[in-house]
Amino acid sequence: MTSDSRLEKILERGEFAVTSECGPPRGADPEVIRKKGELIKAAVDAINITDNQTSVVRMSSFSSCVILKQLGIDPVLQMVTRDRNRIALQSDLLGASALGINNVLCLTGDHQKFGDHPTAKNVYDLDSIQLIQTVKRMRDEGKFLGGDELKGVPRFFIGASANPFADPFEFRVVRLAKKVAAGAQFIQTQCIFNLDRFRRWMEQVRDRGLHEKVHILGGVTPMKSLGMANYMKKEVPGMDVPDELIARIKGVDKEKRAEEGIKICVETIKQLREIEGVHGVHIMAIEWEEMVPRIVEETGLLPRPQTG
Repeated sequence: MTSDSRLEKILERGEFAVTSECGPPRGADPEVIRKKGELIKAAVDAINITDNQTSVVRMSSFSSCVILKQLGIDPVLQMVTRDRNRIALQSDLLGASALGINNVLCLTGDHQKFGDHPTAKNVYDLDSIQLIQTVKRMRDEGKFLGGDELKGVPRFFIGASANPFADPFEFRVVRLAKKVAAGAQFIQTQCIFNLDRFRRWMEQVRDRGLHEKVHILGGVTPMKSLGMANYMKKEVPGMDVPDELIARIKGVDKEKRAEEGIKICVETIKQLREIEGVHGVHIMAIEWEEMVPRIVEETGLLPRPQTG
């Protein structure tokens, strides 16, 4: 079943898609989301809203997506299984579809011990692959997990994440294959800094023919500073930041390092466009949303195509 997703239409037409994301505020001010959305809406095809990322309490992804929808933006609802059981997950999916949210990204979520409420109880009733299966069953079969029929079927473009860099490397494409088999239609990857390793992963993806079954969007993040680069290299699990990239940022004057980070990001996107099977890019400009239009423009991806 085709959704009303702008992102799906762009990808199905064979266009190189551009998505980005917004982190919701740690409060109830909707203007934070509106401001971020207005900054990047003309440069992208869809905008993700993170779901209490890093297990830190924030405005809900659901409500933030509704705010973006009111601005004429195609939002991507991120949904983690850490905090909700299958009853709540299915309920939120129905509510999101009823309010015109057409994209969902199915995630397991960071463990609560990493966040601001480390003693909170997790749920993990389902994992991300089971959540993908749940969304697909609700959409394609019109049934709840319990077997009852829905009265009004949700229409979602189903997404998932992939990390080409975590160990064991050989298992990375196996896990992707499981997500595709479960029903994922698009994939947004972890931040790509090691292009050689990413190319090896994409070779394995093509060997299995997965690039013809799912739309892969390569994740990129512009580095603001040497400190950010070092932090992502040493402190963020599953991240692969090569020493050469650290040296490149360190090798320019301190006041020019943010510019160098943007330059590296633009170069990465241009190289991703040349890799067979990469259908788009997902720009994660962490609290630096004002740079997204510039990055998209410098990669030759403006103006964005219209879908009518």
